[in-house]
Amino acid sequence: MVVKGFVEPGEKPRRFYKDVAVAPTEGGFGIQLDSRNLRTPKGRVFLAPARAIAEQVAEEWAAQGEHLELAKMHANRLANTALEAIPGNRDAVADQMAQYAGADLVCYFAEAPAALVDRQTAAWGPLLERAEAEEGLIFVRAEGIVHRDQPPETLARMRALALELDDFTLAGFAFGAALFGSTVLATALLRGWVSGAEAFELSRVDEAFQEEKWGIDAEAAERADRLRGEATVLDRWFRGLRA
Repeated sequence: MVVKGFVEPGEKPRRFYKDVAVAPTEGGFGIQLDSRNLRTPKGRVFLAPARAIAEQVAEEWAAQGEHLELAKMHANRLANTALEAIPGNRDAVADQMAQYAGADLVCYFAEAPAALVDRQTAAWGPLLERAEAEEGLIFVRAEGIVHRDQPPETLARMRALALELDDFTLAGFAFGAALFGSTVLATALLRGWVSGAEAFELSRVDEAFQEEKWGIDAEAAERADRLRGEATVLDRWFRGLRA
C-alpha cells in the first residue's frame, strides 16, 4: 500500500484508515480501506484469486494499531509478491526453487549421535518417500554437512513443479522453501501432507535436539516463535488457495 505523506527514516507510518472490507470484484476479491481500494507498493490494485486470501490480508490491515507494522504483515507481503514480483519472474523463481532442491535441508542426516540420526530418519524419511512416490522427486540422502549433488532429473522436476503453480501459490511455495530451508517441506505444506506448525518443527529437528541437551537460548527461542508464526500464516495461505 502506498502511503502518502512524509515519514521520517525508521519511523513507522501512521494508520490512515478506519474500516477494512473485502470487496468482490471482476476477476477476484479486492480490499477497501475506508472505501478506497488497497494498492500494492507499486500502485497496482490489490486483487486476490480467492476470498479466503483477501480475508487473510484484510485481517492484517484491520489488526494494525496507531502505526502500521508492515514487516509483520506476512500475508500482505505474500500478496504483494504474487501481484508484483512473480508474474515477470516465474522462470527465475523456478530456477531458485531448483537451487533450493539441490541443497535441501531434509537430505542432510547427521553422522552421529545415533539418537539424532534416528530422530531425523523418523521425521524426514517418510516425507522423502512421499515426495518420490507422489511428486517424482528422487533425492539423494547425505551424511554430514558435505554437499552432495542431487539428480538433474530431480532439479528439473522441481523447476517444472514450480512453473505449474499459479502466481499466488508460487509466491507461497518460494516463501516456504526459504522459511524451512527445504523444498520437500514446502511441497509437503503445499500439498497438505503436514500443517505449517508441523513443517516448521520438521525443519528444526537438529535445533530441538540440541535444545534438549543444552537448554533453550532466549534469543533463539524468540526467533523460532517468529518463524513458527510465519509458517502458520503460510499454512492458512495454502489452505485458502485450495478451498
